[in-house]
Amino acid sequence: MSFDRKIKIAPSILSADFAAFGAECEAIEAQGADWVHVDVMDGHFVPNITFGPSTCAAIRKHIQGIMDVHLMIAPVDPYIDAFAQAGADVITAHLEAGPHIHRTLQAIRASGAKAGLALNPGTPAEAVGPLLDMVDLICVMTVNPGFGGQKFIHSQIDKVSQLRAMIGDRPVHIEIDGGVDPTTAPLVARAGADVLVAGSAVFKGGSVAAPEAYGANIRAIREAAEGVYA
Repeated sequence: MSFDRKIKIAPSILSADFAAFGAECEAIEAQGADWVHVDVMDGHFVPNITFGPSTCAAIRKHIQGIMDVHLMIAPVDPYIDAFAQAGADVITAHLEAGPHIHRTLQAIRASGAKAGLALNPGTPAEAVGPLLDMVDLICVMTVNPGFGGQKFIHSQIDKVSQLRAMIGDRPVHIEIDGGVDPTTAPLVARAGADVLVAGSAVFKGGSVAAPEAYGANIRAIREAAEGVYA
């Protein structure tokens, strides 16, 4: 997994057809998705339940590129190896999910995956400072985690700018998760984000049988974001 700061679109399969995950992953990649984003929720850390390592393992063979696994669970550490063995290229844990995030990030890297760190809307950018040299990705939640289809929280744009300045020349991605569409994509790209997670904005109007809408949606988000990030 090489590093670059080009805009990457990472559709969240939380908005896909749950009965056809493999075909959905193939469809979005064929239509231009750069990464596939998998939102794992436990009904404890967030008020929703989705899927676990077995689902990741099942869809891995349908994904040619990056499988980006976002763990909205607590505790995190007991499950890291299972998600790594399921084929996750990136494993992201929430700073707020436990008392020992430093150890969690160490464990993710030890598993062979890239280490991501997610921040809830109420968590300041400054909290990342001591961890910058331990992460490969920072995920800024621009909605409160737990459900798709929520409205973008505009106050998080300043956080993205702060993080971009803190990162400097480190090879660390800034990912945005929540409310990304062609209207909000240029705002976060201008602030310094390069990985844009989008669920309903990608999957709306399409299906496995009619995936062209996925491509049009991905292109619209990408075109809105590209050209504003430097």
